Amino acid sequence: MPTIIIYLIIGIVALAVGVIATLLVQKTIARGKAKTILEEAAREAEVLKEKKILEAQKEELNIKSRAEKAAAERLAKVQSAEAKQKQREMQLNQQQSENQRRKNELEQHKANVDAQAAVLESEKAELDKKRMAIRESLERISGLSADEAKEKLIESLTDEARTAASSYINDIMEDAKMTANKEAKRIVVQSIQRVATETAIENAVTVFHIDSDEIKGRIIGREGRNIRALEAATGIEIIVDDTPEAIVLSSFDPVRREVARLALHQLVADGRIHPARIEEVVAKVRRQVEEEIIETGKRTAIDLGIHGLDPHLIRIIGKMKYRSSYGQNLLQHARETANLCAIMASELGLNPKKARRAGLLHDIGKVPDEEPELPHAILGMKLAEKFKEKPEICNAIGAHHDEIEQTSLLAPIVQVCDAISGARPGARREIVEAYIKRLNDLERLAMSYPGVVKTYAIQAGRELRVIVGADKITDAETEKLSAEIARKIQDEMTYPGQVKITVIRETRAVNFAK
Repeated sequence: MPTIIIYLIIGIVALAVGVIATLLVQKTIARGKAKTILEEAAREAEVLKEKKILEAQKEELNIKSRAEKAAAERLAKVQSAEAKQKQREMQLNQQQSENQRRKNELEQHKANVDAQAAVLESEKAELDKKRMAIRESLERISGLSADEAKEKLIESLTDEARTAASSYINDIMEDAKMTANKEAKRIVVQSIQRVATETAIENAVTVFHIDSDEIKGRIIGREGRNIRALEAATGIEIIVDDTPEAIVLSSFDPVRREVARLALHQLVADGRIHPARIEEVVAKVRRQVEEEIIETGKRTAIDLGIHGLDPHLIRIIGKMKYRSSYGQNLLQHARETANLCAIMASELGLNPKKARRAGLLHDIGKVPDEEPELPHAILGMKLAEKFKEKPEICNAIGAHHDEIEQTSLLAPIVQVCDAISGARPGARREIVEAYIKRLNDLERLAMSYPGVVKTYAIQAGRELRVIVGADKITDAETEKLSAEIARKIQDEMTYPGQVKITVIRETRAVNFAK
């Protein structure tokens, strides 16, 4: 038993010695491997170090090369700037030398001029003495002083200048008539030929036709209550007389007459005529007429190609349909003027759209909702300004009767086309008293000039013939008299179209054989 234990202890010791020996061997091997790894790491570090050193040296060379290149470029720029500076200094030196030379020449020239001026001054004094002596001698010989001779010379030169100016004016007028008059006639005649509207004659009454006289009694009503209700609702006067199958509607407002006519037509067709029904129909017809006014304004603007009008202006244009001026329908006149303006503006190279717009709106002051005490041209201009029309359009509206100054080329075009539309044959009819008064005013105005013997207004006031005395006015003065009369007519009178002034001077010798 003890022997086994001894053997067991010896085995355990031997095993422990073996394990220790194994561990020592492994430790030795691990030390060898670690040494090998360290040596390899040292070698790799050395290689990496040498590589980085080479890269650093290469980068250093690159930086040095770039720095040398930049320094060379800066040096070249500095050298170029120095060369330019030297060249500029040389130029400045040359310019300074040239300026100095010119200064010397100018000083020399000034000295020469001063010397010549002194010589001229002495010569002038000598000439003044001789002139005074000659003047005194001439005054003694002629018996006139210098002032008197000067006055006579001025009078003679003035007469010559007047004669020459009159001849020159005649030449200019003839040349203008040969060129401008021909072109103006072409444009105006072409415009008139391309636009034609029907002749419209209206007045302050409308005749309402009925089928039989029995309806008159129904319109009048018991004790006249129907006709009184109709007059109160429409604001017009209804005249029922012995005229067969007709009733006259009288009012200064054509819109009211149209409302009354349509209302009467509906009442007669319906057969129910009494005050309550009258008020109902009149209110309905008034709304229909108002809608028709707006529709007419829109249709007119569309037909003429005018866009962007304010709704108030469209309503005013529609109201023109029911308004007449000297018997000419105002809407037809506005449309005709608008087309004429567009044609004439195109011929003259201007904007036809603006011209057409100004022509359509030129008489809107005749149909305002209110009636202020203003000329219709000024009122129309204010309405156009209120509704944001352009300044040249407003000026053309306000200046077409010369109430204000014309500031654009549209204004004379509108003025001329308005006159063309109103003055063409059949367009308007004029009150006889106003017509006769205008002719008398024309003749009286021409008779106010000295030397005028007789005056005759002919061609419906479109030509004025002035007969002057041959012993009172010369041929050269007749042209001047004609121009003065034309200017005074333009300033003081209102007339359609234009007035031709013809001054006639003739000498007659009359004898009798007995």
